[in-house]
Amino acid sequence: MAKNIMIQGTMSNAGKSLLVAGLCRVFKQDGYRVAPFKSQNMALNSFITAAGGEMGRAQVVQAEAAGIAPDVRMNPILLKPTTDVGSQVIVNGVAQGNMNAMEYYRRKREYVPAVMEAYNSLAAENDIIVIEGAGSPAEINLKAEDIVNMGLAELVDAPVLLVGDIDRGGVFAQLYGTVALLEEKERARIKGTVVNKFRGDRSILDPGIEQLEKLCGVPVAGVVPYLHVDIDDEDSLSERFHTGSERKAIDVAVIRVPRISNFTDMSALETYENVSLRYVERPEDLHEPDMIILPGTKSTIADLLWLRQSGMEAAICQREAKGCLIFGICGGYQMLGAKVSDPDQVEAAGVTELAGMGLLDMETVFFGDKVTRQTSGTFGEVPGILSGLSGMGYTGYEIHMGRSGNEQAIRCNGNVYGSYIHGIFDAPGVADTILKALCRKKGIDESTIHSFDREAYRQEQYDILATAVREGLDMNYVYRVLNREV
Repeated sequence: MAKNIMIQGTMSNAGKSLLVAGLCRVFKQDGYRVAPFKSQNMALNSFITAAGGEMGRAQVVQAEAAGIAPDVRMNPILLKPTTDVGSQVIVNGVAQGNMNAMEYYRRKREYVPAVMEAYNSLAAENDIIVIEGAGSPAEINLKAEDIVNMGLAELVDAPVLLVGDIDRGGVFAQLYGTVALLEEKERARIKGTVVNKFRGDRSILDPGIEQLEKLCGVPVAGVVPYLHVDIDDEDSLSERFHTGSERKAIDVAVIRVPRISNFTDMSALETYENVSLRYVERPEDLHEPDMIILPGTKSTIADLLWLRQSGMEAAICQREAKGCLIFGICGGYQMLGAKVSDPDQVEAAGVTELAGMGLLDMETVFFGDKVTRQTSGTFGEVPGILSGLSGMGYTGYEIHMGRSGNEQAIRCNGNVYGSYIHGIFDAPGVADTILKALCRKKGIDESTIHSFDREAYRQEQYDILATAVREGLDMNYVYRVLNREV
């Protein structure tokens, strides 16, 4: 069976996901077969594996860093929030239906066998498993039924490194306070602490680190710098949503609907020179973009109502009438049609039928069974400004409860396009073709934007991450923890 090490955090967004990805890359570089594992993830950013199972995007990124294919065993439980008090529950890649928070909390222990089966199966195939916790292990009101932090560490007998976020301030209180709130047997599992997201001269930390080690009774295993790497983020805490309002030569506006999901669909457009990708919440911030993207959403009807009530729908339609390129993905695609129907309340939005934006000639009906599949092929004849996509190859995946009839890779009406395919911009040449078409429409030189090898770029980012983790952590000590020498 594989050796293991667990990364827990003092809070959400302490940097656990990225640190796990970095360790996966380091161990891969050192010649080990390594896999990530997170027993329970809560996120709207998900992925469909080659086998058709649904899992959290964070573990997909970690698998890519480890150089292996994503597998639902790496994330046996995924919770996709549908309301403020409920989520769709996905176990081993398959949707089990919606549950409110209290129902899931009562039933959580029922899923322990599924978690352990997934973990043991991965551990039998790998040398090292790097485990990610969730939130904080010191949520004393939730500890009784914990299966993702110390509860899981006990089940799989994992040593723990505890990570704190110094960028938010109060990192010493975060780390010591967390350790102090743990039970004695839980504290014994913590073999080191990590100060994450540090900027500046490390020597300034020395007095605090010395006292922290005395208080916690374990070494500080590293100080990891604030990382500037272009790697997909896990959830709505993403800094991508706060990239500013600068408008460059080609300006792409993504409508930030309240329940936005799979915003990594837009990652392929982010790294081009002279292309701005802005997330917009208010009609007055939309301005006059060259392209508007309606992204995926966990609740099409609720977010369509938000578009209507906020004035964003009217603002989008005004730009469409002026010739702006509109592109909808999955839930955003459904919104563009004539009508959305949910007779069985699959989305639990309280509305059974709602007029769509009327920009595409289609209607969507929601059903209880979920489409989850990877997809690839060749675009047929694509009319209009994006005619250059005709005959090009595409890859991606689909996750949707709705059916819109006469499914095509891309549906078009004038300057309005839509698709169910997540990752549609990722295939070689697709983002290039779209952006260059916008250049021609705008009358600017296509060389204003620059093509690049996206896959090579992604691998380079994982290597940059691994270098930073090696330099920030005491890897000799990490290996001693892994080998149970401390």
